[in-house]
Amino acid sequence: MLKLLTYKTPSKFFSEFDNHYSYLNLKQVRTISSVIFIISCTMRFLSLVFYKEVVQWHYYTELSVCIWIQFFGSAIFFASCTYALNPTKSTKRQRKGLVVLFIIYMLTMSFSVSYIMALHNAKNMLTMFLIGIATVSLFFVIEFRTIVFVVSYIVLIYFLALVFPALPVQQKIINSMAAIILGVTLLVFSRYSYYFKSKHFVKIKELEEKNQQISHLNGQKGEILAFVAHDLRSPLNNIEALGNLMLIENEGNNEAKMIVNAASQAKNIINDLIEAAKQEHPIFSKEPISLNRFVNDLAAKWQTNTDRKIRFYADKEDIVINANPSKLERVIDNLIGNAFKFSSICKPVDITITKKDHSAFIKIVDFGIGIPKEMQAHVFEQFSKAGRQGLMGEKSIGLGLHISHKIIEQHNGELYVNSTENEGTTFTIQLPA
Repeated sequence: MLKLLTYKTPSKFFSEFDNHYSYLNLKQVRTISSVIFIISCTMRFLSLVFYKEVVQWHYYTELSVCIWIQFFGSAIFFASCTYALNPTKSTKRQRKGLVVLFIIYMLTMSFSVSYIMALHNAKNMLTMFLIGIATVSLFFVIEFRTIVFVVSYIVLIYFLALVFPALPVQQKIINSMAAIILGVTLLVFSRYSYYFKSKHFVKIKELEEKNQQISHLNGQKGEILAFVAHDLRSPLNNIEALGNLMLIENEGNNEAKMIVNAASQAKNIINDLIEAAKQEHPIFSKEPISLNRFVNDLAAKWQTNTDRKIRFYADKEDIVINANPSKLERVIDNLIGNAFKFSSICKPVDITITKKDHSAFIKIVDFGIGIPKEMQAHVFEQFSKAGRQGLMGEKSIGLGLHISHKIIEQHNGELYVNSTENEGTTFTIQLPA
């Protein structure tokens, strides 16, 4: 309880929190005042329609005055809030002052109506406190000193109202105690609401700060990764060049072949790292491509450089797409390379091109070890945990499919996978035709 009463929004966030809720409270005032205005208009209308019956009520004059005060008061507050919600036309102090005035106005009006309707019977005046508790606690975020002032004001009015009716002293004491209890309840409920709304606001701001820090660290990580990968290219180029010179002198030098292959593999990994480290991917140029001929040429290139069998199937109708040739080639090469990596050398790889509606589909199918079901959801993630060694021990850092997926997305297409363990895998590229 003491924590609720003494809680203060951390100074780091107080100004922003206070300013935010000065506007939010003002919007609540505008909403509630519009509701009061509608109610008072309805009451005025009904009093005119049923004038003969209503005029016979006790204290009709007092009630009529209250309704007129509510009518004009709510209209004034609605107009004032609409004006004050413009940041250039009000200060934070003015907005907070307007909210406090409205709370006092609303509670005073509810008290007056309750008092009149109860025919000066103080036992029924507790309605005012119940309305105050519900309204202030639920709709307004009020600082400690302000809510203490509001509670003190209302309790004082209640005490003054007990002076005039001719009530027994015992009843006045009981009602006074009830007023104090409900006043404390209003205070506690208001502080409870303030405490949790403040905590919620602070947590959101802390999360925003953490996200900014993470974004900054990710940017630094990408810069460092790109810098390191870029600087590794030069020594690898030298190693590859020396390996090629050794092969020129002796084509059967297996050690030189291993050096060249390792350097080439490392360069491919570095290229993937640099691609993955880019925070922004510029829009690349596209051109019309005959998809059948383009993919057939790629398949023929692979067939020339390997003993593996590639089976190519395509519709007779030529399919034309707009794409960046080098980027699309990189994706298809990566998928064919993966198909070789995870299937036996005695099994073929199928490439199929089809068209349906306004989309072209390229399917690369292997009949290898497949992808376990639990890994399939992660194959396109950066540095994916679904990365595995190939059947010949080929290493993977989990970037190839991630980059391929990004490239296809930049073509306004989709890349998805369908795989059954120990039966094979199908990667499908869907592009606008």
